[in-house]
Amino acid sequence: MRRAERLFEIIQLLRRRKVVKARDLAERLEVSERTIYRDVQALIASRVPIDGEAGVGYSLRAGYELPPLMFREDELEALVFGARIVQGWSDPEMARAADAALARIEPTLPSHLKHLLADATLWAPVDRRRPALAFDLAALRAAVRARRKIRFRYRDEHGAETARRVQPITLWFYGPVWLAGAWCELRDDLRFFRLDRMREVEFLDETFVPSPGRTPDDLLRVVLAR
Repeated sequence: MRRAERLFEIIQLLRRRKVVKARDLAERLEVSERTIYRDVQALIASRVPIDGEAGVGYSLRAGYELPPLMFREDELEALVFGARIVQGWSDPEMARAADAALARIEPTLPSHLKHLLADATLWAPVDRRRPALAFDLAALRAAVRARRKIRFRYRDEHGAETARRVQPITLWFYGPVWLAGAWCELRDDLRFFRLDRMREVEFLDETFVPSPGRTPDDLLRVVLAR
């Protein structure tokens, strides 16, 4: 890793945690603690507001804004590939947002990295077996953000159909299937619903407030416990 990249990475690490010890930075960046001491002093000399000292730990003062983003080649490759997955497997609104994000990134790139935006060595083609949805995925994403309840008819894997009214908490993508994680008012419990099995979906005006036992973390715990 070049020194400029390392300095940028130190700032990123300090932004993520309140206090970081030189030892932890050294292990993460695979350099000596002495190198970290020198790098931190160089950042402070460049007016990056870092507080702390050797042996205690360092923190980045609140309110510091990073200069324009610079990406490593592998980071940019990951972003481009992720955007291609979004373009092929989400809804048109999110696909347009992915296009716009790449277009915004392109002018900031140095010339030797611009070719990655057109590189086709990593691709995510749309699977024609992708299940069709009977409603707009973008509308469901909006309902999750706004914490709006939804009502729909659901057919399970055995063909049994029920009417559901739920509090949508999160969306998961298990290619090629999308799942909605929600608190089901019929079962009075957390449930996952395949979006392609949902029919007659209604987005209600009624909102809900997240409560203990009904959060994305709770859904994750349910999955891990299975």
